[in-house]
Amino acid sequence: MDTVARNLERYPRYPLLVLDGAFGTELARRGFDTNDELWSAKALFEKPELVEAVHRDYYEAGADVSTSASYQATVEGFEKKGFTREQAKELIVRSVRLVQQARDGFWQQKAKRAGRPQPLAAASVGPYGAYLADGSEYRGDYRASRAELSDFHAERLDILVAAEPDILACETLPLLDEALAILADLHRYPDMGAWISFSCKDEAHTCGGDAIADCARLLDKERQVTAIGVNCTAPQYVADLIRNIRAHTTKPVVVYPNTGETYDAVTKTWHGSPTPYHDFVRQWYEAGARLIGGCCRTTPDDIRGIAAFRASLQK
Repeated sequence: MDTVARNLERYPRYPLLVLDGAFGTELARRGFDTNDELWSAKALFEKPELVEAVHRDYYEAGADVSTSASYQATVEGFEKKGFTREQAKELIVRSVRLVQQARDGFWQQKAKRAGRPQPLAAASVGPYGAYLADGSEYRGDYRASRAELSDFHAERLDILVAAEPDILACETLPLLDEALAILADLHRYPDMGAWISFSCKDEAHTCGGDAIADCARLLDKERQVTAIGVNCTAPQYVADLIRNIRAHTTKPVVVYPNTGETYDAVTKTWHGSPTPYHDFVRQWYEAGARLIGGCCRTTPDDIRGIAAFRASLQK
């Protein structure tokens, strides 16, 4: 059974799959400085043991999927830090290996398997804006064509797919064009599945201005797309976004919003008051989301809350 089919087969047996929460937030909470162009990917060479520990803690908190620290990891980005091209590739592979090791170590504890599927190790495919490190994944004001975006993503996809994650998490995409560029590259690996998740500015549009309904309708035709959704989006917009997506696809809807604070790309800090996250989880589920987790500023405690909600559905 290929990767695409395996992930889809696993899904209907559970009312909800729980994703992990913020990675950079959790590294910072544990004292690691992420104020860098590489953000959390810096930990891949400075503190790999911390990366694995964070993945492990999310599985312990109830996550069925933890996503690699490759969101901001690119060959070009690592080369800027003085690594050779081969070393850069090895660091991207390491991002997948660390989440796989955490997953396997957790699953060896048979007592913790009850009531949950065997966890997945996902590989994060961050947007072009993450490489630019200027916050443009929240604006979508790229000056790159679809062909240029495809060229940008191609090498990292080659590296990540070769590391054999269970699924790709193509996330925080502000533009439908970028999603289509990634899929054009992914067609070279027909057995690799991916979820496609957009950053959105309101209840109906991506940060770059595409109608989320159009995104869902076009991606619904793609066999390798295993779920469609939104992430790093203010939680108050998400229920309507889910409904807009559900109206145009039969694929599962994936959501992992942030806590509603505002990101400053210059200082790389968040401002404002967080929205009580747990208040929204039932609302998102009832709107039709079937994969739910957290993005920036969420913690293992938030994931424990989602896992507890899932457990209540199974009673």
